[in-house]
Amino acid sequence: MSFATDQQAGSAHLSANAQRMLGLRGAVFATWEARVRERVAQARNVQHPILIDTLPLFYENIVQSISPDYPRTSAVDGTTVAAEHGGERARITSYDHTALIEEYQIFRWAIFDVLHREQVVLDHREIHTIHSSIDSGIQEAVEAFSLVHSGFRERFAAALTHDMRGPLGATVTALELILRSNDLDQIKKVAGKALANTRRMSGMVDELLDTMAFHSGESIPLTITTFPMDELVAEVLADARTAHGSRFELHAHPVDGWWDRQVFRRAIENLVSNAVKYGAPATPISVKVDQLHERLLVSVHNDGPPIPPHEQECIFQMYRRAELAQRGDPQGWGIGLPYVRAVAESHGGSIGLDSNSDRGTTFFINIPIDGRPHAGSRTLVAGQAPGATTID
Repeated sequence: MSFATDQQAGSAHLSANAQRMLGLRGAVFATWEARVRERVAQARNVQHPILIDTLPLFYENIVQSISPDYPRTSAVDGTTVAAEHGGERARITSYDHTALIEEYQIFRWAIFDVLHREQVVLDHREIHTIHSSIDSGIQEAVEAFSLVHSGFRERFAAALTHDMRGPLGATVTALELILRSNDLDQIKKVAGKALANTRRMSGMVDELLDTMAFHSGESIPLTITTFPMDELVAEVLADARTAHGSRFELHAHPVDGWWDRQVFRRAIENLVSNAVKYGAPATPISVKVDQLHERLLVSVHNDGPPIPPHEQECIFQMYRRAELAQRGDPQGWGIGLPYVRAVAESHGGSIGLDSNSDRGTTFFINIPIDGRPHAGSRTLVAGQAPGATTID
């Protein structure tokens, strides 16, 4: 299974040198990790899954980008993977800007050293693509690192009022019908709709409170248990097939780990719902579950219009969804993606995006297999106390 950010599997479209690079990724990361722990003081005591974070995805994007027949021009083309790396460094480690840049420089050195040692001869275009990808990755990672440390805040109240207007209006209408009706069967039917909309609003409020707490410097309160993530995703897709038909595909390897089952279920439901809303109708929606370097990878892919580069980061921001809806886009709860980000970051990981007209759109969650040591990780506002965390 591929770990690139666009969820594409196999190496049929990769050049010979790209396939060689793919086969050498283990050697590259072993070389990189040893050198980073030696040269970067802030990295010496960082656990392996935290140190490695999203770099394996970035590496496979580089592999794709050196292949002339593959629709990716650089490792950062249409994806937020480098920005998520910088965000994780700011939230979870004691890195500063110098350490972040130095580890990318070591990453560059590790790639070329291993390729030279294994006698992989690159042409000028391939060398330029690797350098350009890493330079762009440094820029995006540093920008995200700075954004987190600046205490970035988002507006919540507008999103709440905008997206609760629908279910609230439906509930009011239902109650008015009940007051005017003497038909017991109709009253029960309408009351059922009112109850469903009330529960929907209750779920929105729960997500809002969790996300507001997270972005004010707290983490989402987590109840950590061990469970198979592949089985949880299968449950979510079974419900999705009932509601939306048989267009959902699951490609899952068994992955047991320690996470909060309830909040993760809501996060995956949000990603699947997002794919239904914005993906091309009647096309497959593919969900993958796998693990790499002691980290869980869950991705949701759909075909359809790509997300423009200038919107790829801001869609994870509160209130942004309400602005899009006002321009005529499909209705939706304004904190869905910010909530998913909060869930991923509270588990010590991140959520990223890859979107392109040729590759479709993929959202990917990338977090440690064992969330227990990282629950309550430092969030967007440094220095504040984390939220409550329980472990069963």
